[in-house]
Amino acid sequence: MERITMEPMTIDRGWRFRWTANGQTRNQSNEWRSVDLPHDFSIIQARDPQAAGGAANGFFPGGVAHYEKAIEIPEEWAGHRIVVEFEGVYMNATVRMNRNFVRFHPYGYTSFFCDLTRHVRFGGENTLLVTVNNSAMPNSRWYSGSGIYRHVRLHVLPELHIAPWGIAVTTPKVSTDESTVEVTTTVEDHRNGGSPKSARVRSMLRDAAGESVATDESDLEAGVGRARLSVSNARLWSIDDPYLYTLESELLVDGRPIDRRETHVGIRSISFDRDAGFELNGVGMKLKGGCVHHDCGLLGSAAYDRAEERKIELLKESGFNAVRTAHNPPSTAFLDACDRLGMLVIDEAFDCWRDGKNPNDYSVAFEAHWKADIDAMVLRDRNHPSIIMWSTGNEIIERDGRSDGYEYARLLADRVRSLDPTRAITNALCGLWEDPDASGLAANVAAPTGDGERDYWGELTERFAEPLDVVGYNYLLHRYEGDGQRFPKRIICGEETFPKDVYDYWEATERLPYVIGDFVWTAIDYLGEAGIGHVWYNGETTFLGDYPWNQAYCGDIDICGFKRPQSYYRDCVWGIATAPYIAVQDPHFYGLDGVVSRWGWPDVVSSWSWPGFEGNPIVIDVYSRDDEVELVLNGKSLGRRPAGQKHRYTATFETTYAAGDLVAIGYSDGIERSRTELRTAGPVAAIRLTPDRRTLRSEYGDLCFVTVELVDADGSVVHCASDRVHISASGAGTLIAVGNGDPKSDEAYVGTTRRVHNGRAMAVVRTDGEPGEITIAGVCDGVAPAVVTVSAESGATS
Repeated sequence: MERITMEPMTIDRGWRFRWTANGQTRNQSNEWRSVDLPHDFSIIQARDPQAAGGAANGFFPGGVAHYEKAIEIPEEWAGHRIVVEFEGVYMNATVRMNRNFVRFHPYGYTSFFCDLTRHVRFGGENTLLVTVNNSAMPNSRWYSGSGIYRHVRLHVLPELHIAPWGIAVTTPKVSTDESTVEVTTTVEDHRNGGSPKSARVRSMLRDAAGESVATDESDLEAGVGRARLSVSNARLWSIDDPYLYTLESELLVDGRPIDRRETHVGIRSISFDRDAGFELNGVGMKLKGGCVHHDCGLLGSAAYDRAEERKIELLKESGFNAVRTAHNPPSTAFLDACDRLGMLVIDEAFDCWRDGKNPNDYSVAFEAHWKADIDAMVLRDRNHPSIIMWSTGNEIIERDGRSDGYEYARLLADRVRSLDPTRAITNALCGLWEDPDASGLAANVAAPTGDGERDYWGELTERFAEPLDVVGYNYLLHRYEGDGQRFPKRIICGEETFPKDVYDYWEATERLPYVIGDFVWTAIDYLGEAGIGHVWYNGETTFLGDYPWNQAYCGDIDICGFKRPQSYYRDCVWGIATAPYIAVQDPHFYGLDGVVSRWGWPDVVSSWSWPGFEGNPIVIDVYSRDDEVELVLNGKSLGRRPAGQKHRYTATFETTYAAGDLVAIGYSDGIERSRTELRTAGPVAAIRLTPDRRTLRSEYGDLCFVTVELVDADGSVVHCASDRVHISASGAGTLIAVGNGDPKSDEAYVGTTRRVHNGRAMAVVRTDGEPGEITIAGVCDGVAPAVVTVSAESGATS
C-alpha cells in the first residue's frame, strides 16, 4: 500500500573521500578520510605555480577523487523509487550504486537526479560512489573548484509521484485586487500496468501566516494536472517587499494523498519594452546589476546556504537590485536568498557552446548535453520569482555570423521558451576578439561614424541576436546610442561593464530607455582569473597576474565581503552616498606610470596611516555627491575643489603627508552637508573580533563570518598592519576558512593562521550540528588575545 512521500533527506554528512592514484596531486595521500558536504577539494590543496589551470584557475590544482557514502535503505522502503539528487558536482561525475554504473554527468554546474532503485539492497547497507574528474585542465576561465560542492539529497518516492521539478507556477494576471496563479503539475507513473486515471492533484496556496487563500483540484490529463487559483488582495513580490506565498501540491489517489511538494511563490509581473524599458509589477526601473561567479570566496566553491545568502545581503546593502549568475546556473540556496531578500536575477546557462575557450571546457560535451542542461536549469529554477531573464550564454564564439552559431542561438532560445515562455531570453555579446583570421574585423566593433561606413559587428551578430528578447552588451558602451537607431526593435542590457567606467555606463543607461540595466564585472570578487583587475607599473602589460596572484581583484566587494573603494564611488553614481569617501592614493606608487586594467581601480586606500612617508607628496581623491569638497589636514584647509555629478563625483588634492587628522567636508549650495574624517592610527594595541551574527542555527552547516581587525588604543583599524593572526574555534563549531582581500597572498584559505591585509582579515566558523556555544579566539604577537562567543541554537533562524 502506497504512502505519502517523505521529505527529501539531505545526505551531506558522513562521506568518505580520497584522491585516486591517477588523480593524486603532489603531497596528497589517497587514503580515505571523512568529509562532509559541500566539499571543494581544490581549495584544500596547496597552490602550485605550475598548475595546469594557471592564473585562470588561481593556480589551484584539480585532480580525480572518489566520494563514498554508506546509506541504510530499510525494508519498508521497498516498492518506492529511491532517487538521489546532486545539486552540483564539478566535474565529469560518474555515479555508481553498489558498484553498478548509474549515470555520467559532465557539466559541473547543473543539478541532476539518479534513480538508484534497480541497484538498491532493501533492508541493508548500500554504497553510493561518486567519482569526480577535474584533472583535464585548463577547462575554465575562472576558479571552478572540484568535487561535490553543493548539496546531495535522497528522495523516497511512491511509484506514482509528482515528477522531480514537475511543478510549474505562473502568474498570468497580477493585481493587488485579484491575481491569478496557474499551476501545472506533471506526474510520473512507474507502476507495472498501473493507471493514473484515478489520481488527482490538489493545489493549495497559503500566505506567509500559513492561512489558505486559494485551492483548486483537478484530474490528470496525459499525466498532467492543471490548477487555476484566484487570489484576492494579493500581496505582490517586489525588491522592496519580497513577499512569498507557499504552494502545497498533493497527489491524491482515491482521495488519499500519496505525494506532496511545497513551492514558494511570488506573485509578480515582469515586462520588457523598447520604450518603457523593464517593469516589475507595472513600475519601471533600471537594473542596478552585478555579475557574480559561483565561488564563495574563502570557502572556494563550497556552496553553504549561509554563504550564498550573505552574498545577496552584501549586494542589497551596496545598492544592487539585480545579479547575473556568470556564467552558469547557481545553487538553489542562492536563488532562494534572491527570492527571500528581493534581488532580480539573470540565470545563465553556459560560457561556451561548440567552440571552446579552453581545450577541456564544456565545448567537448555541449553537442550531446546542451538540451539536458538547459532543461535542468529552467525546470529547476522556473518557479523563482526573482528570475527575470534566462541567458543562453556568454560571449559565445559562434556569435560572429560566420558559422551556424545563429542556428544554435535559435535552438537554445526555442528550447527555453518551450519550457518557460514567461521570461525574457538574453545572451551576452562582446567584440570579435577570438578569431585571428578575422582580417581586422575585431577592430571594427566600434559603431560606424559616418554615412556609408560598414558596420561589421552589427552585420555579423544580427542573426545571432534575432531570437533574443534582450541583447546583452559586454563592454560595448560606444554602441549603445547608434545601435538604438540601427536596430529599432532591440532592447539592450549592459551585461558586463568596466568598474572604472561606471559613470559613463550609468549615464547612458539612465538616458536611453531601451537600455534596461548595467551589470558590473564584478559585484563580488572571486578566485581565479587572477589579477584581471590589477594596476601594472614599470611597463608591465600582462593580462593576468603571475603566481602568487589568486584573486581577480575586480569586485566592488572583496572576497571577504568588505566594500572596496570602487563600491563607494558607485554609491555616488547611484545616489545613495551620504558622506564623502576619502580614497588616498598609495604613496608607494607616487610618480610611477601606472596602468589601471580595464577591470581595475586605482590603488587607493581609505587610510591616513602611512609610516615612513612623512614629508613626501601624496594624492587624495574624494568621492562625493556634494557640489564642493574641502579637505582639511590637521586643522589647516587644503582648499576646496568642485565635485558632484558635473565633476564625475571626484575631487583630487595633492599635499605633503603628515600624520594626524584628515577631514573631507562636503558642501552643496554653499552649506556644509556632510563630512568624513580619517585619523592616523597608533600602534596595534588589540585584536577585534566581530561576528556577523550572534545566534546561529545549530543544524550542521550554518556559518558565522568573523571580521578580524588589528586596532589601536582608540579602536581605529591600523590599515598599515600586516601582522599574522592565529584563529581558533571551540565548542559547537569548527573553523573552516581564513583569508583576506590581498589578491597576491601566498597563504592558504584553510588552516588557523592568516596575515591581515589593510589591517583586516576574515574567519569562517561552521556549526557542527549540536546546540551550544562557540568560542572564537584570536592571537597576535604583542597584544592580548581576543575572544568572542556566539550561540548555536536549535530552531534559530538565520
